Amino acid sequence: MENNGSKMWNFQGNGEVKSAPATTVRGTLTVIMKNVNKNDTRPTIPLGNGDPSVFPCFRTSIAAEDAIVDSVRSGKYNCYAPTVGILPARRAIADYLSQDLPYKLSPDDVCLTIGCIQAIEVVLTALALSSPVANILLPRPGFPFYETRAACSNLEVRHYDLLPEKGWEVDFEALEEIADENTVAMVIINPGNPCGNVYTSQHMKKIAETARKLGILVIADEVYGHLTFARTPFVPMGTFGSIVPVLTLGSISKRWIVPGWRLGWIVTCDPNDTLKNSGIIKSITDCLDVTADAPTFIQAAIPQIIENTKEDFFFNIVEILRGAADICFDRLNEIPGITCPSKPEGSMFVMVKLNLSLLDDISDDVEFSLKLAKEESVIVLPGVAVGLKNWVRITFACDHSTLEDGLGRIKAFSQRHAKKK
Repeated sequence: MENNGSKMWNFQGNGEVKSAPATTVRGTLTVIMKNVNKNDTRPTIPLGNGDPSVFPCFRTSIAAEDAIVDSVRSGKYNCYAPTVGILPARRAIADYLSQDLPYKLSPDDVCLTIGCIQAIEVVLTALALSSPVANILLPRPGFPFYETRAACSNLEVRHYDLLPEKGWEVDFEALEEIADENTVAMVIINPGNPCGNVYTSQHMKKIAETARKLGILVIADEVYGHLTFARTPFVPMGTFGSIVPVLTLGSISKRWIVPGWRLGWIVTCDPNDTLKNSGIIKSITDCLDVTADAPTFIQAAIPQIIENTKEDFFFNIVEILRGAADICFDRLNEIPGITCPSKPEGSMFVMVKLNLSLLDDISDDVEFSLKLAKEESVIVLPGVAVGLKNWVRITFACDHSTLEDGLGRIKAFSQRHAKKK
């Protein structure tokens, strides 16, 4: 499997080549966006990021909106919040997550954060404080913010591969080879970003058993939890908390389609109290003591948001994504020079491989993305940004007509750049 080899990759907005650090998805897409032809009268189609809220079909539930209005108008939540979050919100999230677990979570197991991004920041900072020589195992491809945040905390990163030919499952043999006595944790993202995979219960159990064997904890990024639409159901990693301690990271951003509300959580799934005396939990709360809090009025709305959102809202969102995944897989397989190894089963993304031998004047995934933006006003994320060179990540979280248009433009672009036989 190819990877980017280093943390540097080459591009700039005018199409010329220069070195720049691969930092975040947002930063990468900002540069790609600068390459859009301003004279193109067609709308720019955003198939690069994971924010479906810009499309009317993905509007959040009325119950969620009403909860925010009630919270603001009560006048009770204009204050600072406690470090770990207000109790009613933590209790509601504990009860919400406990529905899928074989044990019950306590509000004391929950810390509220400013979205899942702050949850990542806090957990990685806490782990870095545990040892000056600590390292963490990250999936490749994966969400690049983990690597960026680890670098800020001087936490060494080691990558284990996900296998596209096996539905992006973990390469356990490689995982065990890169771990050592200084490894403190491994990260899994399920449902998968950027791959659109969903792990089976059996695979999750093997992850838990491998982590226990290595003596490390599991950080489970479940921000896309329950956004699944194929045969494999979503199983939270906390289900296996009795095998290995799990820190679950999540938010309301994706399931409720409100990424701008910035409400996330860190949840300790550890029924055996393995972490109780480890210092990790105290380090997490210590880190939260010196950071900003999630908006208090958003926290206060959480119980009502969870209780009053009807199942048909979630069902409709999943059905839109299911149809979009079908469109994406079918149309991508019609495009020369692109291979889609498997239909996405969850989240909002799919990884596709570029066959550069079939394309003219395209040297790599970055050039593909820059020229696609310039010629067709379609934005995709170059795979090197998520650790996989000469692949691209495409989001299908948009209305179906926009998706059809975007994929049609990618096909026209690929046909135009196809090598002549």
